[in-house]
Amino acid sequence: MQTSFTPEQLADPATARSNEILRSCVHCGFCTATCPTYKILGDELDSPRGRIYLIKDMLENNRVPDDKTVRHIDRCLSCLSCMTTCPSGVDYMHLVDHAREYIEQHYRRPPFERALRWLLSRILPYPARFRLALTGAGLARPFRRLLPDARLRAMLDMVPRNIPRTDRRDEPQIYPADGKPIRRVALLTGCAQRVLDPDINRATISLLRRHGCEVVIPKGIGCCGALTHHMGRTDESHAMAAANIQALTAELDGKGLDAVIINTSGCGTTVKDYGHMFQSDPLAADAARIAGLAKDITEVMADIGLRDATHAKPLRVAYHAACSLQHGQQIRATPKELLAQAGFEIVEPQNSHICCGSAGTYNLMQPEISGELKSRKVETLEALQPQVISAGNIGCMMQIGSGTAVPVVHTVELLDWATGGPIPQGLEAAGLAS
Repeated sequence: MQTSFTPEQLADPATARSNEILRSCVHCGFCTATCPTYKILGDELDSPRGRIYLIKDMLENNRVPDDKTVRHIDRCLSCLSCMTTCPSGVDYMHLVDHAREYIEQHYRRPPFERALRWLLSRILPYPARFRLALTGAGLARPFRRLLPDARLRAMLDMVPRNIPRTDRRDEPQIYPADGKPIRRVALLTGCAQRVLDPDINRATISLLRRHGCEVVIPKGIGCCGALTHHMGRTDESHAMAAANIQALTAELDGKGLDAVIINTSGCGTTVKDYGHMFQSDPLAADAARIAGLAKDITEVMADIGLRDATHAKPLRVAYHAACSLQHGQQIRATPKELLAQAGFEIVEPQNSHICCGSAGTYNLMQPEISGELKSRKVETLEALQPQVISAGNIGCMMQIGSGTAVPVVHTVELLDWATGGPIPQGLEAAGLAS
């Protein structure tokens, strides 16, 4: 793609990088075949290629974003399926991130939408606030039909019926390895996940310790910054990421770390990108070190190797590949291989490369498109007649779980069970314990 940025524009590192990305696009349209929003809406501007044209026009002309451009950029899930498909290696992730930051800086949204985005950015990344908000939303659920906005109704629909109690096991502390330690790892405990399903961190710690890892939860660890990053709120997301970088660097420079473990793939994609995010920052070197240590829990377990994975029932497991894992981190076969090694029968749905519609806050901000994607995903999963659905991302788990009666659990919970841990609560509640 030909571009015409001025030398003054290219002096900005973000614009220079976007120029490189734009020039790598050859207009082939392969991306349209795997773009979820294009498959649903059929609008070229709701495909990666169409959005690339909109972004190019906006950035080249230093144009104040118009409503049309913002609408089509907002509809992007950032599922990154287009990057897996693209034969030219177009770095769409960083291009759309730049576009969102530009929109946030130059576009004034309607008052209600500004308030809603501000509220989400002030609640979701903070576990105590999020828990309080869920409690309040639960009380408001009976009045759902009175709410005038579909986004508010979607937020109430996503509130779990039972909010798990606060779990102190994911607060800063050190868990010794069972037996002789072979690795020292830090665990990123997340933010929303800690509230919605604390058993995921419990299972992760249990699994790692059983396999010879000393697990450290560093002081000062918190939200990875992904939620605000994808809203274009760069200052907020970088402040959260910087706190993590500093906390993890302190451990790395102290007793050392062999890996930074992440069990929410959406967070993993962001943490692995810290080097890019901070490339022009004084924290650049430390950010790159942490990004290089970041590993999904399945990557580490595949490297260590499962031990005595004989304790679980051989259930039929439908594996849902989270977009942030298969497209963002290019991890596809590893989770399925581990589950198979653990004795489960693994099946995978048709169109497994297509997003379930969760995508961070997308299911709250774009409920109609998200709902259609959820219905399609649930239909393909249920067609497999599984006893359980497994996924590696809390957002996907909540999204799919809200549309099916089949229990949805994290991959790490199944691996923990198979190697001697307790049966996941979701399976026990479904009567699959015996």
